This record gives sequence, structure tokens and C-alpha cells, in this order.
Amino acid sequence: MQLKLTDSKLPFAPLLLIAPFFLWGTAMVAMKGVMPHTTPLFVAFVRLVPAGVLVLLAAAFMGKPQPQGWKAWLWISLFALVDATLFQGFLAEGLARTGAGLGSVMIDSQPLAVAILCLWLFQEKIGFWGWLGLVIGVAGISLIGLPDGWILGLLHPENAPVSAGIEQLFQGGEWLMLLAALSMAVGTVLVRWVCRYVDPVVATGWHMILGGLPLLAISAATESEQFVNIDFSGWMALGYSTVFGSAIAYGLFFYFASSGSLTSLSSLTFLTPVFALVFGNLLLGEVLNPLQSMGVGLTLVSIYLINQRDTLGDKLRKVRHGEASAEVETAGLLESSDLNSVELPVQLRVSELESEV
Repeated sequence: MQLKLTDSKLPFAPLLLIAPFFLWGTAMVAMKGVMPHTTPLFVAFVRLVPAGVLVLLAAAFMGKPQPQGWKAWLWISLFALVDATLFQGFLAEGLARTGAGLGSVMIDSQPLAVAILCLWLFQEKIGFWGWLGLVIGVAGISLIGLPDGWILGLLHPENAPVSAGIEQLFQGGEWLMLLAALSMAVGTVLVRWVCRYVDPVVATGWHMILGGLPLLAISAATESEQFVNIDFSGWMALGYSTVFGSAIAYGLFFYFASSGSLTSLSSLTFLTPVFALVFGNLLLGEVLNPLQSMGVGLTLVSIYLINQRDTLGDKLRKVRHGEASAEVETAGLLESSDLNSVELPVQLRVSELESEV
């Protein structure tokens, strides 16, 4: 299913197609900018619950049916726990300890985990390009998430203290971002069962609300001065993350997905960390070290290969099929040719200098 932008009724359809990934990437930068003035779990709550209310209002305006039966609410609750509470909780805690761009790369590595889960649960084929993407992705995430001392210690093992590396690993936020990516991957797989009982847009709204309430409770119990130090620009950043980074971004995403453009959307996943990296550098002055830059590049390549593995496999098969067809056609032409002997007339001229016999 490829999106045909010319068939879309929305104005500026190409820009709107990219908008969700732009909004998600810049929302990471906005959240990171307000983190020093608030607490992580409060930010996660603010981003979820108001956005869930907006999504449900939009669903009601579109005439979407509300969940019916205990099975629908059970799957929504499970979806909310994994894809909202755990995902946003790990994301906010990790974002407080790492950069917006780097964190976004870790979060958007979740297609790697989705591919493995689908292989295990649904026996979906990964294929050559998928496995290549997984290998490259593991290498990229290792360069991003592992302490530099561990990686450099591979060249000089005697100068790599393990204890210092472990402490450095858990002080950073990369491992929390990886847990967030795994939570998002499990939530992506759960959607298959959730959509059997409830409309996906309605499920998205309710799972934001139900998943945000535990974060509010945990924030109230463990955090303090959540909003005392937030200034006007901080509330604007939170508002941007909530309205644009959650409600509007998800609304556009589901609109294009329902229009038969899921494959196109998947191929654009890598744009989210690109936007986060660019605006994180411009607005927050975030700079990656050489190993992290190399890891980001490998991870983006792996995301593309994972998302486009079917398309790349089809193109490869077409190329092979075309070569095989050309060989068969050539062989057929040779077999059908009449390889009869050909008589060539040759004129012999006797030199005038020869003596007459």
C-alpha cells in the first residue's frame, strides 16, 4: 500500500505526510528544554492525559464508536500500561539524562524489536534485508548506548575497568530509552488484538488517559515541585508537546494510515530522530561525539532497512527475475536459430605477374 499524494484531499499533502514525524521529533526537543524546571513523570502525565482527551473529542466528532464489553476495556488497559505508562515513563526518565536527538534515535529503534517479536509471535519472515538491518541496528545502538570506555576497551582490554563502565551505563539515560523502545514495540504488537474489539483512534485516546493516571499518582508520591518552577516558555513547551506532539501528530498519522499509506509512513520513521537531532543541536546545543554519530548513522540505516525490507526484497526479486528471463530468452533465440552452413562466394584473382603454363 503506497500513498498517492495526488489522491489526497488535504491541501499541502506532502508536508502533512511529514508533519507527524516533524512534530514527534521537535516535541522531544521541547520536552528536553523544560526538564530542568520540572520532573520527568509529571511531563509524561501532561503529555498523555490532555492529548487523550483531545483525541477522544476528535473521535466523537468523527462518529467513532466507544469501547463495548469487558474484553475491549481489558485490552485497552493492557495497551495503556505498556504503550503509555511504561513507554512514556521510561521516555521521560531517560530524556532527563540524555539528549533529545540521541534519545529519539533510541526510541525509534523500536522497529528492530517489532520485527523480532513478529517473527516470534506471528512467524513473519524477516528476510535478508531485515536481518541485515537488525545486525546494523544492534551495532548502531551499541555505539550509542554503551559507555565509550567499553567500546574503546575492545582495542585495549587492559585499560577498560568493567565496574566503571557499568556505573557509567546506568548513570546515562540510553538504557531507559531502550526500555522505552521495547515498551513501544510491545505496544505496537498489542494493537493487533486491541483493534479486534475497539476502534484504533478511540483506543489511542483512552490508552493515553488510562496510562497517564498512574504516572500522575507516582509523580505525586515520589516527586516534588513539579510545576512550581515552570515559566511561561516552559508551559508553552509542554503545550506544544501535548497538542502538537501527541494529539495532532497522532491524528495526522491515523488519517494517512486509514488512507492506505501505512507503508509510506513506515518508510518515513527515520525522519523523527533526524528532526530531533537537528533541532536539538540548533536550540539546545546538543553535540554528539564521534562514536555516537557513527551509531546514529548505523541506526538510521537499520531503521530504513527494517521498514523497507519487503519493498527491497521485491525489487531484488524483480531484478533477478528480469535477468533470468533475459537468459531464457537468449537461450531460446539461440535454439530456434537455423545454424545451417553458409556458402560464401570467393573470387580468386590470378596475378598478372604469374607465368603462363
